[in-house]
Amino acid sequence: MVIYGASGHGKVIFDILESIDIKVDQVVDDNSEIDNFLGFQVDQEVNSDFDEIVIAIGNNKIRKTVSEKLSGRFSKALIHQTAHVSNNVEISEGTVIMARAVVHPSVKIGKQTIINTGSIVEHDVEIGDFAHISPGATVTGNVHIGEGSHIGAGATIIPGINIGKWATIGAGAVIINDVPDYAVVVGNPGKIIKFNKTENESR
Repeated sequence: MVIYGASGHGKVIFDILESIDIKVDQVVDDNSEIDNFLGFQVDQEVNSDFDEIVIAIGNNKIRKTVSEKLSGRFSKALIHQTAHVSNNVEISEGTVIMARAVVHPSVKIGKQTIINTGSIVEHDVEIGDFAHISPGATVTGNVHIGEGSHIGAGATIIPGINIGKWATIGAGAVIINDVPDYAVVVGNPGKIIKFNKTENESR
């Protein structure tokens, strides 16, 4: 297994791999100033001998960019040994589920998504590609979360809410209304304070 990203998030990915007895073959990072990561030499290019890659980058936009440029085969979903994931959950490639997270029945999770430590994803939730559910967040039943959206630590999303793509939900926010694309929402109850740049504006 290749870990792409020698940062704090990479350490947590390393912990997942250790918990399920998957060997790390190589660590890669674009930053040439990083030469050692948890005892591994850090390379700038993926060795072609290794065809399973996990992207260990917490930033959703950067994770998407890296996934588009890599030619290697991404790993299947990686699930920490202490996480609880129901049998009928659909999880796409490259997604990681961290320690003590709970994912209940009939959930669909896109590719390269992060379900972080101790978060709860209830029944019939759909989470898009490149999203991030932060530590301790609670996503209740029948919620839809769009591509690239970030749910902050300890946030709560009440049932049936729709959160658009590339939205940001602040830490501890309580979301009781739908959230449009690119919105930044904070507080209890959650209120929109601004909008993130769209993909076109950020180029």
